[in-house]
Amino acid sequence: MKKRFIWGTVIGFPIYTLLVYLYLFHWTTPGVPEAFEGTAADPSTFMTESEMALSEEYSKYRNLLFFIGIPVEALIYLGILIFGWSAMFKNFSERVKFITVPLYVLLLSTVVWLISFPLDYLGYQLSGRYGISTQTFSSWMKDELISFWVGFLIMAILISVLYFLIKKAPKRWWLYAWLLLIPFFAFMMYIQPVLIDPLYNEFTELKNPELEEKILALADEAEIPADRVYEVDMSEKTNAMNAYVNGIGSNLRIVLWDTTLNRLDDNETLFIMAHEIGHYVMNHLYMNLAGVILSSFVGLYLTYRLIHIVVRRWGGAFGVQRVEDITSLPILFLLLTVLTFVSTPVELAVSRQAEKAADNYAIEMMPDKEAAIGSFQQLTINGRSEVNPPLLVKYLRYGHPTMMERIIMLEQYENE
Repeated sequence: MKKRFIWGTVIGFPIYTLLVYLYLFHWTTPGVPEAFEGTAADPSTFMTESEMALSEEYSKYRNLLFFIGIPVEALIYLGILIFGWSAMFKNFSERVKFITVPLYVLLLSTVVWLISFPLDYLGYQLSGRYGISTQTFSSWMKDELISFWVGFLIMAILISVLYFLIKKAPKRWWLYAWLLLIPFFAFMMYIQPVLIDPLYNEFTELKNPELEEKILALADEAEIPADRVYEVDMSEKTNAMNAYVNGIGSNLRIVLWDTTLNRLDDNETLFIMAHEIGHYVMNHLYMNLAGVILSSFVGLYLTYRLIHIVVRRWGGAFGVQRVEDITSLPILFLLLTVLTFVSTPVELAVSRQAEKAADNYAIEMMPDKEAAIGSFQQLTINGRSEVNPPLLVKYLRYGHPTMMERIIMLEQYENE
């Protein structure tokens, strides 16, 4: 099995990479359809030739890295199983009896992080080379390490509870785990704005009081219980722009990146905020939570069914004797990785519909077409984005409609 895995990876992965490269660089054509040439969605109307060339080049390399990364995580988990590392992690972890599961999770997480690091680093370098990232390496590494340790702490708790349930309820663990995940997801939405997000950036009250008053007026009109707008210092890390409304209950926050404030005028910024407010008004935050809860139900059930099949058929070769043994964790992660990939196009399609609805809400709330179109054009320029990405990129990466679709919708909008 080891030889087959090695040869399959050595031969198959380069062939896969070559096909992706050919698709992105030779088999697809950038730009907009002839029907939309000369419109506000045509990059040539709002970008210089240099900006267009950089955006096209950056998008291709960024998408190439994305597609290369798709099979990497699955290959890592499969490799850990085939080479017997999972059993080795367990043997080492059992030396410390009271934290066996957390220590195993730490070893597994560390190996996955280290093997994935070169690809992440290439992404960081690419972003810096094309003027998106302004972050120093030390700052980037700090964020990477914060993400690693936050992810490990959360995962250690979840996996400890999960394997306790697997041992105590072999036939119903997936259901009990799902029931516990419901309050966990809600709790994470509640604490993220006040405990997790500030680990990465400094949040302050919006420094422009007139703009804050206008945004809060929009929020009040939409019955959003907010009494301040937060500004986050993202310019130290990126030239990209963003704004969002996140959190639930008393921890709900309206947030603007300072890059957005620096590059958009007030009307353009208000349109972006109206879009984010639209998500709140249409309950997209809670619909997203419901979607995560539903998908986790299906995912856990399928994992429960599949993991028994995998352990029965290949457990001996993997060094995994029983599902309730912690050595089965890479199998569980492998299955979840595959199921996540399979469900991604559906989840992104649902997300694009929600974003389209928020765009419609925003232009109704702020019917300034020039400002709306200008905001999307600036987002495209500063993010080195494609207005019309290849189909595979759209369906596997885009949680928003393409910029071409969004700008065309705004151009065709008529205020009745």
